[in-house]
Amino acid sequence: MTQLTETVRLETDGEIALVIVDNPPVNALSWHVRQGLLDGMTTAVSNGAAGIVLVCEGRTFIAGADISEFGGAPQGPSLQEVQDAMENAPIPVIAAIHGTALGGGLEVALCAHYRVAVSGAKFGLPEVNLGLLPGAGGTQRLPRLAGVPKALEMMTSGRHIGTAEAREAGLVDEVTDGDLREAAIAFARRAIAENMPLARVRDRDEKVLEARGNTELFAKFRASIARKTRGFLAPEYNIQCVEAAANLSFDEGLAVERRLFNELMTGPQSAAQRYAFFAERAANKVPDVPSDTPIVDVKHCGVLGAGTMGGGIAMN
Repeated sequence: MTQLTETVRLETDGEIALVIVDNPPVNALSWHVRQGLLDGMTTAVSNGAAGIVLVCEGRTFIAGADISEFGGAPQGPSLQEVQDAMENAPIPVIAAIHGTALGGGLEVALCAHYRVAVSGAKFGLPEVNLGLLPGAGGTQRLPRLAGVPKALEMMTSGRHIGTAEAREAGLVDEVTDGDLREAAIAFARRAIAENMPLARVRDRDEKVLEARGNTELFAKFRASIARKTRGFLAPEYNIQCVEAAANLSFDEGLAVERRLFNELMTGPQSAAQRYAFFAERAANKVPDVPSDTPIVDVKHCGVLGAGTMGGGIAMN
């Protein structure tokens, strides 16, 4: 076992290298994790591993970006550097997914050559809820795997999907009810034995070509969500990114994604939505109440005031 960073270690199972993320509580993509992932990929290849399995400890796969780093000075390698190392690895890279693969976590998984998930895992790109769009290639890779209609719906709603839906959409190559790590290692060994291709999502154009030049598809989708999203920039910018995926090369679409992400990130709408997000989380933390405070069942309550508001509260 090699401890690559304080949050990522490298183990081996025969010819298979295991890059293991352990960054509780949700394995967020802090710069320590990004550095560990990059070091893990390069070290596994240089050590002569035949395959790599990316797996996470705890209750979830990488659940997204480390939002505490938003707006701060960048540290460590970029997520794109990690993704490039995964996609361009000369050996199969398998992402083993449990819990939730959301936002940057799903964007990392989409850079593996194959994905194995345990039943009950959830997948999503919820950045729209913070007034943003996926900024690490998710807007270009998701349509290439799941197709344009599914990508539009997921990205503009922020909805999470389960393993059955993810398998049907092409996001997952295998679902297991058993031990996830063992299933992913077995899949890696099968990929090696069968000489399965190192399938880069960025190179898969079949599904986006189905929507190339189809302005009516995008117009109808815009109309279908217009009332719900009126005035918000993020849903429209997500749509524009998927349009770029359908009509441009991967690298050109990635440039569109970066430009629109930066516009949202530096704009007032996302700033307000992120402020609201952090404020709601802060409101749930009562100062000076220890985490081990016993929970007391509330069986009775009283409502002062019998007016319209008081009556409504009492009845609900």
